[in-house]
Amino acid sequence: MPDSHHPLLARFSPRAVGMAAAFVTVLVWTSFILVARASNDPARGGLLTPFDIAYCRILGASLILLPWGAWLVRQDRARGIIGASWLRLSPLPAHITFKLGLFGGLLYALLAYSGFVYAPALHASVLMPGSLPLWTALLAMWLLRERITPARALGLALIVLGDVLVGGASLLRAFDGGSVWLGDVLFMTAAMCWAVYSVLARHYKLDAVRATIAITTLACITYLPTYTALALTGIVKSNLFHAPLADLAFQAMFQGWGSVVISGVTFTQMIRHFGPVRSTMITALVPGLSALGAVLLLGEPLHWNLAVGLLLVTGGILFGVRATFPVAPQRIAVSAATVRAGG
Repeated sequence: MPDSHHPLLARFSPRAVGMAAAFVTVLVWTSFILVARASNDPARGGLLTPFDIAYCRILGASLILLPWGAWLVRQDRARGIIGASWLRLSPLPAHITFKLGLFGGLLYALLAYSGFVYAPALHASVLMPGSLPLWTALLAMWLLRERITPARALGLALIVLGDVLVGGASLLRAFDGGSVWLGDVLFMTAAMCWAVYSVLARHYKLDAVRATIAITTLACITYLPTYTALALTGIVKSNLFHAPLADLAFQAMFQGWGSVVISGVTFTQMIRHFGPVRSTMITALVPGLSALGAVLLLGEPLHWNLAVGLLLVTGGILFGVRATFPVAPQRIAVSAATVRAGG
């Protein structure tokens, strides 16, 4: 786990390391939305299905995180910590690994990638980051008994209004045969699954790296062999065995190594340097940057409701963060409260 005492990072100032980590995190999170849409958009003729891309994501992440998890388990056992692992691969117990992996590993990826088949990246830019604080606050209030202050409630209200402006318009078009609303629902449901994962991680007070390894372990053990069998027998439509190797390698490296491993580590490092408040404010750049990328790179039209919804969601995130953390941010060690929420 990289930190400020790592020999490689010791060459650079803490500020340089923090700034680099922030840049990489925002870049990967923004790119996740754009690449996922470009890969799943039927109009662009991509061969891989959403479930194929999820397969590549899990496979790519597993190549790094499962050996890492096995090493952590061996370290724990060497210190006399017995039983706190699953299959000697996940550094967390079986019941926690299953809960986290189901919501943060399997459902999030499958729902998010499926949403990009129906809805453009501009919708994802608003609805995925926008729905996440909302679901997290509601689940934390229910499961962790956290109180929502009036100021935070106002921030969440701005987010809801922004989501309604974006999702409501596509829902109205459903009566004319439109299917964008389905993608919007999938985006919001994916955000809810990630919120469940985040709240569970906070409830169990988990380290971000161990939680990320756990969700990848469950997805690898359950999804990869099952989907391979279903694809080989033709029970599910898959192009895993027909797509060019370069396409598969790109998805495994970007979705697995980039979105899961690299952004997980850089987000952790960013939290260490900037603290939770400024880090969340930095990642609030993602909706705007991904929306700009969708317009410039994917040629998506920026309608007025999308622009206003984007402003409301970004403002709601920033306002909610200030309301949640009214004191000056401090550099803290990474805890479950800092488990990343991104691509």
